[in-house]
Amino acid sequence: MKFTIFTIVLIIALAITTSSNAQVGIGVSTADINPSAQLDVTSTTKGFLPPRMTTSQRDSISTPATGLVIFNTTTNSLEYKSSTGWVSLTTATAVNYPSVLIGAQYWMEKNLELTTYRNGDPIPYVTDATEWASLTTGAWCYYNNDPANGNLYGKLYNWYAVNDPRGLAPSGWHVPTLDEWSTLETTLGGYLAGGKMKVAGTSRWSYPNTGADNSSGFAGFPGGYKNADGTFQGFGLFGNWWSSTETGTTEASIRELLYNRVSMQFTSYSKSGGFSVRCVKD
Repeated sequence: MKFTIFTIVLIIALAITTSSNAQVGIGVSTADINPSAQLDVTSTTKGFLPPRMTTSQRDSISTPATGLVIFNTTTNSLEYKSSTGWVSLTTATAVNYPSVLIGAQYWMEKNLELTTYRNGDPIPYVTDATEWASLTTGAWCYYNNDPANGNLYGKLYNWYAVNDPRGLAPSGWHVPTLDEWSTLETTLGGYLAGGKMKVAGTSRWSYPNTGADNSSGFAGFPGGYKNADGTFQGFGLFGNWWSSTETGTTEASIRELLYNRVSMQFTSYSKSGGFSVRCVKD
């Protein structure tokens, strides 16, 4: 069946009711359009579907207006354009993070997966290895640049994001210092702490996942990490988390769980590396 322009316009006109002050309603009678709304969409069976596009396609929009809304299929989030950049509307907040009390500390039970700083400014999503290696400002990525890895393992951040004055952690939380990690280790018995922090079994951790029973409730997964040169390593073998403590001009301290050890390890790494983040309550 062919439709003329007139027919298409008529169909649209029948689907949309317009009030005397140019308000528009879809699925609602003219009399029932909310007086505060310019557009009132009413349905109990269907939702509103915004334009869907990748980050690259979004960034190709010419001079996007402040307030423009899209669904980003790369980051799997609803976003709007602010005066300073794109901001996720579906960014997880502290409310979305269950916590567990370990000794006197409340720890998040999952890795951080925010895409904005505490003030709402976006944290750049960087997938290019060369670009990542040259950064001296905050950035995040998924392991192997695969969004599917974000669901369970969270995001990997460089230390510049951890240390950004705008705050990486949600309000009421902070990235733990090396001393706070050490307190956690002591609370869990020192040498045996790592096993108590790892999720049990070998469906995620590689064999033998030594000593793992997650008796602490920390729920540590082996999300791997991003090297300073932008390459990836350690998925299934290591779980690595930043501390907020610097160990030099170019390095900061991390804590590490390994598939073949019951202990939690301490080491330093380049601030350009990408590691998971767990937060502790203020």
